[in-house]
Amino acid sequence: MTETATQLTFTLNGESIAPQHSPNTTLLQYLLQTGRTGTKQGCGDGDCGACTVAIVSKDANGQPSYQAVNSCLIPLGAVAGRSIVTVEGIAGESLHPVQAAMIETGGSQCGYCTPGFIMSLFAAYYDGVVDDASVEGNLCRCTGYLSIRKAAAQVTQAQPNDEFVRQLQSIDCTPQPLHYQGVHEFYRPTSLADAIALLQQHPDATLIAGATDLGLEMSHDRRTFSKLISLEAVPELLQIDRTADRVEIGAALPLSHIESQLHGEFPALDAMLHLFAARQIRNRATLGGNIGTASPIGDLPPVLLALDAELQIAGQSGERSLPIAEFFRGYRQTALQPGEIIVSVKIPRSQSARRLSRSYKVGKRGTDDISTVAAAFTIDLDANDRIVHARLAYGGVAATPIRAIAIEEQLIDRPWTPETIQQIKPLLRETFAPLTDLRGSASYRKLLVANLFEKFFIEATS
Repeated sequence: MTETATQLTFTLNGESIAPQHSPNTTLLQYLLQTGRTGTKQGCGDGDCGACTVAIVSKDANGQPSYQAVNSCLIPLGAVAGRSIVTVEGIAGESLHPVQAAMIETGGSQCGYCTPGFIMSLFAAYYDGVVDDASVEGNLCRCTGYLSIRKAAAQVTQAQPNDEFVRQLQSIDCTPQPLHYQGVHEFYRPTSLADAIALLQQHPDATLIAGATDLGLEMSHDRRTFSKLISLEAVPELLQIDRTADRVEIGAALPLSHIESQLHGEFPALDAMLHLFAARQIRNRATLGGNIGTASPIGDLPPVLLALDAELQIAGQSGERSLPIAEFFRGYRQTALQPGEIIVSVKIPRSQSARRLSRSYKVGKRGTDDISTVAAAFTIDLDANDRIVHARLAYGGVAATPIRAIAIEEQLIDRPWTPETIQQIKPLLRETFAPLTDLRGSASYRKLLVANLFEKFFIEATS
């Protein structure tokens, strides 16, 4: 049995660190407070990538890898026992190849965003493919992206054999149990039973996994969490189980792992994961976290609603299953009882001979943005192209992620034709009563509700 550590320690650029800071401190705050100013603070929201560092973690295949993450969103407790590389640590006697490439191609002007780009390129360099997706979470305001893309092309498909490769081969990046107590407490259990027991002992504790949502609160000093229980080391929450009739996804599995392992199985999920923030966020964010926050603009709940997903929930009294359609009870309110944890999400495989399913996200930016409206649709057709099953799910139009149930019922047994869509569109526009905010007006959202369904029809039948 592994002994529970009581000291918060980690490795930073090869140096063992034992800070006495609160586990509520973000990694970026710690770096800046201790004079490691190569890592920059930009937005503090995980949007700009200036704070990107590389953390050694297991990839989707279970192998140690360098993963780019936003240090502004990671609480210090979550890096306990981990190995971290910042921009100060990648050059030895000479520049690292990604640094040299950026200089040769003129990829930096003011230089403020450059360390973040370098670290994203660094992580991708050891994956073997350095491309646009490698820096999708990094913003540049003065250089422009052409020279940065040239730098990426210059180092892609390299065959590195250096100290960083040897470091990967020697590091055990399996998170170990931890109970760190300073001004605040941080727990990292390594079994579901231990996690549930901790919740019973500390009902006031806050659960985290990737912490990309609660990290925002810490980054801007809006909230302090006296007790944090991290779920990122609970094996029962980190698995993908496939059967003939369903796929079960662990609630604490990073979205980048889901994106890799399940690509092609659920097209609507693929499409939304592609639009879900950027790689730095997807390397940390989890399915359970996106559901559990119960945000009305969460990206993944509409997809899961459209796919009739079911949640597996565990607590002191045992486990239970709950359709996701019954999970959201009100604004930021869920059906979770005190002491319960989302263990996994089960998505049934289609038994239909002809299923059409897609998802959409509309925001002010094409990607890496909060949605104005998100939508996911599933339509099953019979041999005569009549609708036998319909799911129309939306985010951003109500206090919770929501299905247009009345419209779904009206679609059953109708022909899948342009005439049906035109008859349904006016009804869809009046189905919800969305709010007006900075991201869009109520009338605009109503138009999107209808027009996205029409877009789905056109794309699915073309």
